[in-house]
Amino acid sequence: MLRISKLTDYATVILAHLAEHETARLAAAEVASATGIGVATVSKLLKEMSRAGLVVATRGARGGYALARSAATISAADIIDAVEGPVALTECSTQPGQCGIEGTCRVGRSWQRVNVAIRRALYDVKLTQLTGRDAAAIAVPDLAAAVEHRVAFRPSARVRA
Repeated sequence: MLRISKLTDYATVILAHLAEHETARLAAAEVASATGIGVATVSKLLKEMSRAGLVVATRGARGGYALARSAATISAADIIDAVEGPVALTECSTQPGQCGIEGTCRVGRSWQRVNVAIRRALYDVKLTQLTGRDAAAIAVPDLAAAVEHRVAFRPSARVRA
């Protein structure tokens, strides 16, 4: 199953909070208190996001953390990359030569195409959309209909009237 980690989810919540306070520098303890995420976790994630260039840290009495750039330029892919590393569905999805059967594999290129499509979709979703601050709605598919469609047309599925 493709799923972001709890830490990536927390990182998104933290970035959303920083985006709400664009002009302020916030201490990790402030962010923790406002988001309900533990101080140690917030501190760890802020450091990771600082290394990735998503937030900037300022030391001193008036120090704290702030977004390194506009929330409209931070993508879901940027957040995932900062916490989990690049999305890679298979060994060969991000770098050639990582898989032992790459020379004879018939499906690798197809998985690479899927990986590129997912990354493109993640780059298209910005922090402002994740926080609801951007009027451009994120298209949300009707997952129940998609699952129903998939089950109804699966050869082994039996549809009851």
